[in-house]
Amino acid sequence: MQLIEKAPAKINLGLDTPYHHQDGAEEWNMVMTSVDLADYVEIQTLTKHKRIRVASDSGFLPNDQRNLAFQAANLLQTNYHIDEGVNIRIKKNIPVAAGLGGGSSDAAAVLRGLNQAWSLGLSWQELAELGLQIDSDVPYCVYGRTAHVRGRGERITPLSKLPAAWVVLAKPKVSVSTPSILQQIRYDQLAHPDIDALLRAVREQDIAGMCAVMGNALEPLTAHRYPEITQLKQQMMKFGADAAQMSGTGPTVFGLCSKQSRAQRVFNGMKGFCREVYLVRPLP
Repeated sequence: MQLIEKAPAKINLGLDTPYHHQDGAEEWNMVMTSVDLADYVEIQTLTKHKRIRVASDSGFLPNDQRNLAFQAANLLQTNYHIDEGVNIRIKKNIPVAAGLGGGSSDAAAVLRGLNQAWSLGLSWQELAELGLQIDSDVPYCVYGRTAHVRGRGERITPLSKLPAAWVVLAKPKVSVSTPSILQQIRYDQLAHPDIDALLRAVREQDIAGMCAVMGNALEPLTAHRYPEITQLKQQMMKFGADAAQMSGTGPTVFGLCSKQSRAQRVFNGMKGFCREVYLVRPLP
């Protein structure tokens, strides 16, 4: 069987971590949405052997057990005693190590695709719980729609779609290691964004309210190491974004615009400061 799954990028409208668990895992409190910048994951099941093969058109991705899409296929194959192999080919459009969840979204696409191909009959929630074994962003990416994300990343509450908006993404040349940022967290020093207020604004379709309370508790940690993040934020606001902040652990900065004309102006302006710039919309 052969199928293609879309794997969209995610952004964090709000990101907070109120504490960590005894095993060191972070507790998350986030509002996330997906945008129409996406990888495409081609999945082909094979009956002759049980090998898992991953290939991509990116020179930056590992094609072995380190690849999250490989891990997703191996997880389902092992847990459900599947005697078939898989060829996975990833067409990369999402920048690597960018804070946009590309690897997690690819893994989620494999979980969804193989759930269908192997007739496993797993619910979204069951796939999300499996995905947590791969990475904390995979459960959200299984759903791939605006949601409130809590717990270790597995408690997903879908929200209504966002009010009409445009998003400009700008990734500086640096790549960020998520574990290295998480190791720097000092919970008594974090500034916690008001996630409850952000949730109210999303539910009320109030884009001005959203922009007023958006926040990322990890942004100061990454921006301290990579000052270009703050510079990109400042430029986005200068060009007219309604709000700008870092996604995930960075380094990508996104600007939220309520008007397409303003988003186009921000996009055009940012191309003078950054090579990787994208004008996208939140997925419905």
